[in-house]
Amino acid sequence: MADEAPILTALDRGLLTVTLNRPERLNAFTEPMHLALRAAIRRAHEEPAIRAVLLTGAGRAFCAGQDLTERDPRRAEGPPDLGHTLETFYNPTLRLIRALPKPVVAAVNGVAAGAGASLALTCDIVLAARSARFVQSFSRVGLTPDAGGSWLLARLVGEARAKALALTAEPVPAEKAEGWGLIWRAVDDGRLLEEARALALRLASGPTVGLGLAKLSIQAAATNSHDAQLDHERDAQRLAGRTADYAEGVLAFLEKRQPEFRGR
Repeated sequence: MADEAPILTALDRGLLTVTLNRPERLNAFTEPMHLALRAAIRRAHEEPAIRAVLLTGAGRAFCAGQDLTERDPRRAEGPPDLGHTLETFYNPTLRLIRALPKPVVAAVNGVAAGAGASLALTCDIVLAARSARFVQSFSRVGLTPDAGGSWLLARLVGEARAKALALTAEPVPAEKAEGWGLIWRAVDDGRLLEEARALALRLASGPTVGLGLAKLSIQAAATNSHDAQLDHERDAQRLAGRTADYAEGVLAFLEKRQPEFRGR
């Protein structure tokens, strides 16, 4: 297993599937895995043929966060600089996901813990198997939520629940996560990849520019005033209205047929 690539990628009909591939360690992060995931997301930025991304994990987990075997204090010369780890490895990739002007779907197939939960929740649409669970496990090892966890939790479930999850490290089952608005949908385990892939392929065949602008607009709304958001929407709609996909969408509506979007 050690010789296998830590990240697997496959491109099909505009959908780039990215699989975290350290199943023997519950897909916990190592430095090579960080770099490979970042390369995959950067590829999605650079290649016009990629119109959506599906992120999932191999084996029985989505991602257990940081591989703590790399943090064994018995082998360290002194306390680690975890801020350096975040700034060098985690944060650049998370920023790339948020900034990607294309939809990113997460299929959470098991535990998503610590930074693994943050990674899943950074994606645009999250589907989870009913057996999956989300754990803010940081307090179990004396740490604070990172990789955007504190920012995401406060916005998705509110301050009261965010604080309780961070301080207690209590797991949130997928169905409760759906009910709280932490994720989009909980689905039967055996149908997770089928449903996530169908959704991601649907997005990959959609009006890519418009979808990307919608994603970025909703993200901007978290910090914009109403007045600033009206200006943002004006500028985004101006761009979307100039695309060939908008013209195709209008023609398809007028001609009473399904549109054939080209992602431009």
